[in-house]
Amino acid sequence: MPMNYAKTALLLAALMAIFVVMGYAIGGQTGMLIAFFVALAMNILSFWNSDTMVLKMFRAIEVDETTAPQYYRMVRDLAARAELPMPRVYIIEQAQPNAFATGRSPERSAVASSTGLLDMLSPEELAGVIAHELAHIKNRDTLTMTVAATIGGAISMMAQWLQFSMLFGRDNRSSPFGMIGVIAAAIVAPVAAMLVQMAISRSREYQADRLGAIICGNPLWLASALDKIGRGASRIVNEDAEAVPAAAHLFIANPLTGRGFDNWFSTHPAMDNRINELEKLAREMDTIGDYQVPGGSSSRASYSDERPQRSGGPWSNVKPDKPRRGPWG
Repeated sequence: MPMNYAKTALLLAALMAIFVVMGYAIGGQTGMLIAFFVALAMNILSFWNSDTMVLKMFRAIEVDETTAPQYYRMVRDLAARAELPMPRVYIIEQAQPNAFATGRSPERSAVASSTGLLDMLSPEELAGVIAHELAHIKNRDTLTMTVAATIGGAISMMAQWLQFSMLFGRDNRSSPFGMIGVIAAAIVAPVAAMLVQMAISRSREYQADRLGAIICGNPLWLASALDKIGRGASRIVNEDAEAVPAAAHLFIANPLTGRGFDNWFSTHPAMDNRINELEKLAREMDTIGDYQVPGGSSSRASYSDERPQRSGGPWSNVKPDKPRRGPWG
């Protein structure tokens, strides 16, 4: 995995440089030095704790086999098929159907799904989505994706602070460029978000789709899920993601609804193209037979006999005549 680590280092260096330039524009050499040490500390912190920071950013709630039995067991089953350590499992209280994986390594990984996703998908479709996220973990994409989201989000927040300071008449004499420098620094946020998004290669999504389809055993499960997710994500606003557009690349589908500048640059391949690739893979698998999961099993997972009753919430043990404790039981 040296290439992934090299990409991570280059991404961190680029974001660090942006942060330092912002410090110089605000406070000259003093500001540049402060920004340098702050960025250095943030890089170290984000490497070790970026998964926790991202999960908190989206207010994810950790669940287990007691609180979300079917969802948790599905993650465990698919992780075993991919020969991965059991990741931590989270749910995000968010109506937009979406999911992401995070963590600097397979041993410190997590999978998070929104309540909208759990409510919308069938067990087979959910298996496809979870397998896609586990593929990111297996490919060690999550380190780059999570660190990028953390640092990019910090740059966005710094730019927002600058915008507020200009609104309230902050004295900008410490800036070598005066007001022009502060304005330039303030607009770095969307540019930084663009750099973060484009630094995460779109080919990683195709790779995760393919490996995820092999892990779950049926590419059409993921294709069907992507179709539903794409339509749902485009019409349901994810306020948390809109507030931190630099983290959009974490999700299986672009969580931004196109309301602002940040959405001029797509973080994901076109959904139709991804579905077409999965349909082609399904035809290959029908012709050749089951693919071998790299390092794992070749047998297909089956969830048809485990489909829960919709009236009790799709991933809970709650019966219709019992009070619900939340969307996952």
